[in-house]
Amino acid sequence: MHLKSLKVFCDVVGKRSFSQAADENGISQSGASQMVLQMEDHLGVRLIDRSKRPFVLTPEGAVYYDGCRKIVQKYYELEEDVKLLHADVAGSVDIASIFSVGLSHLNHYVQSFRAGKPMAKVRVQYQHPHRVLELVENDQVDVGLVSYPKSSRTISVIPWREEPMVVVCSVEHAFAVKTSMGLEELDGCEVISFDRQLRIRRAVDRALSQHGAEVRTVMEFDNTETLKRAIEINAGVGILPLPTIQREVESDTLKAIPITGTSLNRPLGIIHRRTKRLNSTARRFVDLLLGKADGVSTINTNNGNGALDSEQKAHSEKIETFHEA
Repeated sequence: MHLKSLKVFCDVVGKRSFSQAADENGISQSGASQMVLQMEDHLGVRLIDRSKRPFVLTPEGAVYYDGCRKIVQKYYELEEDVKLLHADVAGSVDIASIFSVGLSHLNHYVQSFRAGKPMAKVRVQYQHPHRVLELVENDQVDVGLVSYPKSSRTISVIPWREEPMVVVCSVEHAFAVKTSMGLEELDGCEVISFDRQLRIRRAVDRALSQHGAEVRTVMEFDNTETLKRAIEINAGVGILPLPTIQREVESDTLKAIPITGTSLNRPLGIIHRRTKRLNSTARRFVDLLLGKADGVSTINTNNGNGALDSEQKAHSEKIETFHEA
């Protein structure tokens, strides 16, 4: 079986789409479908149950997918290792990031990495938190950038940075004259909040409760950009990470008010599949994020599984204090 066919099959399963897998591999959708059908004919079993929408893997397909993914990954690792013997960094790194992290931080790092390593390819996609986790777990990206990261049996966490949270209001709001305030001062206020399913919402609600502030949530959104727009029109105040509103503060459309009496931060982390060996390009990009541009990798590759070294494990244990029980 040709390697390209194996990769197409892995992409069909990982992306849950024949059309997206076809685009990824530069072939038609019917071509991708034919490759999978030829695999099934060759093996004499059905790999994909097409009677369900969306399609699902058969038990045989699940076993085959797991094996194919390892073969494809190993081949591309070998290919990159050989190329690196006679060239600068020329591999690729696929990144999935939550919107607020990508828009406030990532562009600078991507531009810097490309400038220093022009032969390397950096592919970035912005997704909701659950989708970032899903992409990492399904091995569709090398690393993910998320807030309130949590390690698991399949996911490793590298702590990245902590962002101070601030009270945010329109420049026309009564709070705009304040230079600082305690969370208790939000008692009874109309608030624009994150969606209840997001960890940042639960962290903010917990902090407000601890300071005796009962707020009236008038709007809920699942992303920072929409939330900021609602605050700009003075529909209520919000609590947001400071880096996500710096552009609006500089343009004088939002006011950021430091919070006193408590330390409220949003932890950010870099996640990757625990059993995945990150390629050289991905490791160097992670080093750039962590300020280790000297090439000293923060990821131990001696055991081939991308595990955290002892220093990063200590940091990972520290960041767990931010997680809900």
